[in-house]
Amino acid sequence: MTMQHITLSRSAYDAVIFDMDGVVTKTARVHFKAWKKLFDEYLKNKCRENQSLFDEQDYRRYVDGKPRYRGIESFLESRGISISWGKKDDGPDQDTIYGLGNRKNRYFNELIDKDGVDVYKPALNLLKELRSAGFKTAIVSSSKNCAAVLEAAGISSLFDEKIDGKDADELNLQGKPSPDIFLKTGEKLEVQPKRAVILEDAISGVQAGKNGGFGLVIGVDRTGLGEDLKKNGAHVVVTDLSLIKVDNRSSSTADFLPSALKDFEKFALRVKNKKIAVFIDYDGTLTPIVDDPDKAVLPEDMKKVLEKLADQLPVAVISGRDRADVQNLVGIENIYYAGSHGFDIAGPDKKETNPDNIKDYLPELDQADKELKEKIEGIEGAWVERKKFAIALHYRKVKEKNFDQVKQAVEEIARNHPKLRQSGGKKIFELRPDIDWHKGKALMWLLEKLDLDKPDVLPIYLGDDVTDEDAFDALQNRGIGVVVMDSARSSKANYRLRNPEEVRLFLNKIISIQKGNV
Repeated sequence: MTMQHITLSRSAYDAVIFDMDGVVTKTARVHFKAWKKLFDEYLKNKCRENQSLFDEQDYRRYVDGKPRYRGIESFLESRGISISWGKKDDGPDQDTIYGLGNRKNRYFNELIDKDGVDVYKPALNLLKELRSAGFKTAIVSSSKNCAAVLEAAGISSLFDEKIDGKDADELNLQGKPSPDIFLKTGEKLEVQPKRAVILEDAISGVQAGKNGGFGLVIGVDRTGLGEDLKKNGAHVVVTDLSLIKVDNRSSSTADFLPSALKDFEKFALRVKNKKIAVFIDYDGTLTPIVDDPDKAVLPEDMKKVLEKLADQLPVAVISGRDRADVQNLVGIENIYYAGSHGFDIAGPDKKETNPDNIKDYLPELDQADKELKEKIEGIEGAWVERKKFAIALHYRKVKEKNFDQVKQAVEEIARNHPKLRQSGGKKIFELRPDIDWHKGKALMWLLEKLDLDKPDVLPIYLGDDVTDEDAFDALQNRGIGVVVMDSARSSKANYRLRNPEEVRLFLNKIISIQKGNV
């Protein structure tokens, strides 16, 4: 069949709900191996008749997408076999429906422990694009191992909601092809079915999407069953999630990202039993943006919160300012500081670090600084700030009619100095060394330096500027990003706060819950 490209837009949909196995994670094959081991052993040992062994067609037809025990009943019925359901706590050595199900679960976990969990890269890319465009995202699975798989893959933070086999049992939800699990997920996301997209690779899954009246059901064909997916309810079928594009031109991300304060109970659940590490920007995050950077003084109440925070958990400030400047403004000794967007890092141990060869760029920066100052001389409101490893041209006070002149001056200097690259921020242009280093790289370096690059550590980054998006991006599979903004723009963050005062309240809440996580 002909495969299609699909574009998802915020004008049409509010949320995307992913099935896990075979759509996001490469665990469908692991499930198949566990099922095959279970059923082949059972058929060989318990059946006198010459039964054909379990194959992929059996997996797709009787097991895939269904609750574990229903899948066992369905497959055995297909072979004319009827056994007792037994009890839920039956041991894996018992030949009941529950016993076989528990045995299958043991086989699955053994395979995961041995081989780990792989994620489809196009699925990961799609999730990042969707969240950046303001879509809510959720994951569903009939498996009771969903949480463990997400944790092993390091992608739990990419989903606003999760419902798996355990949740379905507790909520008394019927399994696919009933739409219960999808409808409940939409309810938790506060999204109507018509405004939600379903991604499913199982026939029972697309049937569930169709039965629930969802706006778009996308079948994911990884095994050549595209026609069957289409016949059973998929509106369209793709062989790869890279065929799904995201149109965020009309998105209002600021309006759709959940508030880190209003949704703090959900946030707290995500950090439960985790050690938190906080990384935070300075201007616009700890302090309001002001016309004169020298007047961006840290409020006393914010400083007290940071001091309490630093007494309980690792804290680092990552800023576009020079390190010495931001270190002086914050004035707290037992935290790390990364200045010049992470080019210059130091901490309580007084040791400093920089990316390799960064000092080789100092002569180039010196010359560009001199030329840029000459170029903008006479332009009212424009001024150049020389940082240790960057040059910032501030234009907040420049009249609109002179903006193009300022912009052209920076672009000309950037062309004349190919070792530097131009970037930007809030009302500034910057020239930095053209090397692969930014706030996200600095954040990951600090995690390793502070021995925090561990599964039980959850890093949180708070920032307000476009330069902070590198840090949000670095944490996509590792932690939580909180963007500080009072107007709409696209962001890779997971949550939103409106201003530094909300940041202070949020940090206070972290202090209160961290005591219970230690």
